[in-house]
Amino acid sequence: MHWQTAGLRAEFGSIDPFPQRAHVKIIPAIILAIVACVSAAAGAVDTAAPQPTYADLLKSSAPSDWRPLDEDNTLYLEIPAGRVVIELSPAFAPLHATNIKALVRERYFDGLSIIRSQDNYVVQWGDPTEKKPITTAKKKLPPEFTVPIARDMAFTRLPDIDGYAKLVGFSNGFHAARSDTDTWLAHCYGAVGVGRDSALDSGGGAELYVVTGHAPRHLDRNIALVGRVVAGMPLLSSLPRGTGALGFYEKAEQYVPIRSIRIASDVPSGERTHLEVIRTDTALFGKLVESLRNRGGDWYKVPAGHIELCNMPIAVRAAVSKPQ
Repeated sequence: MHWQTAGLRAEFGSIDPFPQRAHVKIIPAIILAIVACVSAAAGAVDTAAPQPTYADLLKSSAPSDWRPLDEDNTLYLEIPAGRVVIELSPAFAPLHATNIKALVRERYFDGLSIIRSQDNYVVQWGDPTEKKPITTAKKKLPPEFTVPIARDMAFTRLPDIDGYAKLVGFSNGFHAARSDTDTWLAHCYGAVGVGRDSALDSGGGAELYVVTGHAPRHLDRNIALVGRVVAGMPLLSSLPRGTGALGFYEKAEQYVPIRSIRIASDVPSGERTHLEVIRTDTALFGKLVESLRNRGGDWYKVPAGHIELCNMPIAVRAAVSKPQ
């Protein structure tokens, strides 16, 4: 026997003349252990509780997660198909919001028409003749495309990158954007804006439009946005498309008549549409955002990990208890 072998036998006892067999035995054991770990991990994923969906989170909301519409800044647009409810946002365009309410109270819009419905863009209403007198309101206003950021203005930032603004998020139930010093409303679906000509001060609120298509964010900071539609969007988005340039109706018989526009607080309580808007400054709203950034459930296989500002809905519901 070779002396090295004899020495090993003396020190460790009987040895295997084929030591590689020890590795052969160990490798299958390692593989089995890995398979067991992977199986256990897979089992853990399968048995994990599913993440709540957007709908689940809304169902779990508390009364404090909602706010009523500001009825002093809510408009009822009445057309033959029904009522469209608009909430103004004076925080973003105070002069225009005040002037629009003055126009409403002098009954300026009553009897006018929706004169434009451009596919995948906007509907617009006003006086096509531009001859109806404005008595108490102002015809022109300084531009309010942006406003300085107020210290007390709540803002819930969206974590995702935006191509049109340094920061985007939500302020009191409105889609908003920010620079270091200024803020403005974003042209999301349902946004309400003030039509103007080329001059910056050529719009006062006598012509209004609503975004009915893909968000035209290139208009941000070029037009004063004054609020958003919170109910009745299908009544506007389903209007026949205009056949003229930019979707304007070419014949008067195509116009959609406006029966009236009223401020909610001027309407008897029994005739109001009592609604609540999800608050955008709560922990629940943060969870709602995350539920749409990373959608779960059986159907989605690849979570996006991202959501565009205008793809985040701001929920509205009938008021649980009507104000007295």
